[in-house]
Amino acid sequence: MAGSQIERVFSVLESLAGEPQGLPMQTLAEQLDIPKSATHRLLAELIRLGYVRQNPQNLRYHLSTKLVAMGFRYLSGSGADIVQPVLDRLARETGELVRLGVIEGERQTWIAKSQGARSGLRYDPDMGRDAPLFYTASGHAWLASMSDAEALSLVERQAIETPEGLGPNAPRSNIELLERLRLAREQGYAWVEESSAVGTSAIAAVIRHPLQGRVIGVLSIAGPSARLPGARLHELAPMLLAFTQELSAASQASELFS
Repeated sequence: MAGSQIERVFSVLESLAGEPQGLPMQTLAEQLDIPKSATHRLLAELIRLGYVRQNPQNLRYHLSTKLVAMGFRYLSGSGADIVQPVLDRLARETGELVRLGVIEGERQTWIAKSQGARSGLRYDPDMGRDAPLFYTASGHAWLASMSDAEALSLVERQAIETPEGLGPNAPRSNIELLERLRLAREQGYAWVEESSAVGTSAIAAVIRHPLQGRVIGVLSIAGPSARLPGARLHELAPMLLAFTQELSAASQASELFS
């Protein structure tokens, strides 16, 4: 990895963000294809600035809480307080995990959630990561708002590696994906059963700018397939669509959708 110095810095931060247990310097250097000497200098500077810390016992490098604090400061002034109560209400009414993804360029990133399940099985993945487009309901909902050609091109550019734990109903080809998108366009929402993982289901719909009509986000409901079989997903669709309309109206007061 050649890249500029700033690209190397952010690559280090992104790698550490995905490893809560920390990483040795050697592993970072190998993952990012950066010489060990350069990796050491980058880490030393990031430690000096307070973005990275080193565990004195195992010498692994970790992100500090400084980036997290920056994220919370941004969210506190971005209108997230307007969006969160809407997610909380939908989570209470459905008893499942509700997630909000925002569209930034060619990325859909999950930035907020509310967990409605208080007992039993819970599906609750991490926030802050991009929604895989090929096999998630959130991805399908967004792709269905495009032409087939645009959707396939975006999937190709996202180039996310297919995880080993995909469910048995995940699309296995572009033809299968396009059929899912056709159904999503007909219904006005997308749904998957045991696609992104065994035993999970989800339904999702896009949020549009109230004046411009462009897609600015995706709202989804997800949970164990035992509680969310296909019939239940379709029962939840009218409620989901009503909440997307509410978030559309609220979007003008939130910088999250700008």
